[in-house]
Amino acid sequence: MAYTKNLTCMSCKTVNKIPEDKLGAGPKCGKCGKPLAAGQVHDTDLATVLKCAANDELPVVVDMWAPWCAPCRQMAPEFDKAAKDLKTVARFAKINTDKHPNASQRYNIRGIPALLMFKNGKEIARHAGVMRSSELVKWVKTRSM
Repeated sequence: MAYTKNLTCMSCKTVNKIPEDKLGAGPKCGKCGKPLAAGQVHDTDLATVLKCAANDELPVVVDMWAPWCAPCRQMAPEFDKAAKDLKTVARFAKINTDKHPNASQRYNIRGIPALLMFKNGKEIARHAGVMRSSELVKWVKTRSM
């Protein structure tokens, strides 16, 4: 039997077991049917990120942002590109710090955009400021292995 990876659905928060060799085939949540590793960015909240960080076996990269922040808006398409490039390597989420100030407080975010990477229940990397998608891909790959 193939090794499985735990992936938490960012829509319904159900933890799914996905065979590792099926990650590239577009697995869907067994409960709600939403894609789990489709290379998309999920706009979410702190509770969902905490559950993903605690349960997922793929790294979770979180962009802390706000709609009024020009660098955050500049970063958004680059973050989307990186998510598509790394769909079987990491999962990507965004937390709007205006809607969810508890996330900024929990992680002591002083400036945005701020990127946090979680793996095996722990924060393993942090970056402040805008990155191009190629830089972001390299940043994730070198820290997630």
